[in-house]
Amino acid sequence: MNEFINFEKISRKAWRELYHKTIAPLSLEELENIRSLNDAISLEDVQEIYLPLVQLIRLYKKTYDDLNFTKGLFLQKFVPSRPFIIGIAGSVAVGKSTTARLLQILLSRYFKNLTVDLVTTDGFLYPNAILEEKKILDKKGFPESYNMDLLLNFLNAIKSGQEILELPVYSHEIYDILANEKQILNQPDIVIVEGINVFQNPSNQQLYVSDFFDFSIYVDAKESLIFDWYIERFKLILELAKKNSQNYYHKFADWPIQNAIELATGTWNQINRVNLIEYILPTRNRADVILHKSKQHFIDEIYLKKF
Repeated sequence: MNEFINFEKISRKAWRELYHKTIAPLSLEELENIRSLNDAISLEDVQEIYLPLVQLIRLYKKTYDDLNFTKGLFLQKFVPSRPFIIGIAGSVAVGKSTTARLLQILLSRYFKNLTVDLVTTDGFLYPNAILEEKKILDKKGFPESYNMDLLLNFLNAIKSGQEILELPVYSHEIYDILANEKQILNQPDIVIVEGINVFQNPSNQQLYVSDFFDFSIYVDAKESLIFDWYIERFKLILELAKKNSQNYYHKFADWPIQNAIELATGTWNQINRVNLIEYILPTRNRADVILHKSKQHFIDEIYLKKF
């Protein structure tokens, strides 16, 4: 059975031929600044994958704006423009954060007069103290570890036109919500929402988070590759943590490397793999576009939803 039954498969070669114009190019330094720890991305990827993707998003946004205008004519009243929301999902360590940051830059350069903000759903995790109280700290990243009401209320506030929004901020260094920091959004025109849970339906809720999305992307790869990238990233995190005693991973940095890898492997098997198989991967077909990666994070295939 075709697991992408509602998608048109497009090779990288065919995809890059769909759009030939260029936006102001990124420098290698800019690209390096937005790249996640062990993600591999090149200026060639920008030209061949992301510029056609930006063009496709432009088409979706034009349709969205036209519908909003036409709806106003039908209702015979002014219907204010609402922010265009893009969702980006995928497993831990698959490289979705790099995709989100790159799209933010490219969309900002394409839509020069619009504000493009990026939000990660990590900020909607319950603080560790609450997770410990609920006895689910070992399930961080699972659906029940997120304050989904807060996330849904945030998305509803965006679409309702609320001017100023304050969001929690999560730190991967301390492995917790930063109590005294907030991300401020001030009337954004485009909002990118990135996280492992953005297509999931919270329990006892009638809305999916993805109901608020006007365009959505799933970053995909074989599980074996994602696991390899997860371990590679863990090793890099340990190297960085050696120099920072405040880093959550500092306590593991002096462990024998094999012991540390065994810890990471156990975390993958008991938490991240289970989360991927049971909760993340089943939502893949809700995306409008699937970016499929092969070795070294090379995007080899693109799947575009047919209807």
